[in-house]
Amino acid sequence: MTKPLEGLTVLDLTHVLAGPYCSMTLCDLGAHVIKVERPVIGDDTRAFPPFTKGKSAYFAAINHGKKSIALDLKADADRAIFDRLLARADVILENYRPGVMERMGYGWDDLHAQYPRLIYGAVSGFGHTGPEAKRPAYDMVVQARGGVMSITGEKGREPVRVGASVGDIVAGMFLCQGVLAALVDRERTGLGRKVDVAMLDSQLAILEHAIAITSVTGTPPGPTGARHPSIAPFETFHASDGLFVIAAGNDVLFEKLCVALNLPLADDARFATNPARVENARLLKRLI
Repeated sequence: MTKPLEGLTVLDLTHVLAGPYCSMTLCDLGAHVIKVERPVIGDDTRAFPPFTKGKSAYFAAINHGKKSIALDLKADADRAIFDRLLARADVILENYRPGVMERMGYGWDDLHAQYPRLIYGAVSGFGHTGPEAKRPAYDMVVQARGGVMSITGEKGREPVRVGASVGDIVAGMFLCQGVLAALVDRERTGLGRKVDVAMLDSQLAILEHAIAITSVTGTPPGPTGARHPSIAPFETFHASDGLFVIAAGNDVLFEKLCVALNLPLADDARFATNPARVENARLLKRLI
């Protein structure tokens, strides 16, 4: 198969995870990604263990397939090289704090005036507008501020960070979606767009059941361990030889589960529908 983004060039000024996750996806889809790093230091993740043959496996996992160049965008000679790269680029990505690119002369307004077809993708903790735009953020900061940590973990225990870096990764995925949409839009209009993604907004966007519950009841949900608060049975169970998962997401699957376990519960009014099973989730778990 040919790759759908073959022939497109992406200038990637991003570092650590959110931005590089976006450029990794674009690269996997066939784009020619040129990663621009700071001289000597490079991307922070080059120092993240584990290491193999003296190089970071973490860095390699997120930056595979990309080309790399070290440029100091405060040095005239390096800026001249960067300007030549800009002239052939379709997309530029950055995840600096808002205002940094403008101070270097590479903000959206400057670039759009000079390269009207260029798509500008930015990801930051709190976006380029609003009262908190200038604040820095890391994955765990937005997991906490966005509320994901408040529903992760077990009841009565401290909030828990999601094991994967969803604060960064989800923002990178939304940035990728925005860039792809801007590429489609450019086919119609001939013009590039600015795609501004906030990590905090991205976290709120994935709180599907928490937002629904809070909107209706006025009370935000707390942690429920592995259990889903809106579906039952949908959690972990202990067996004699270890833990396993049951996820019966509708009435038909619950009937099949009852047959498989030889449990006469499918016609019991307490468990016949999903709302009833959720209401009686603790009893249902004990019976299973």
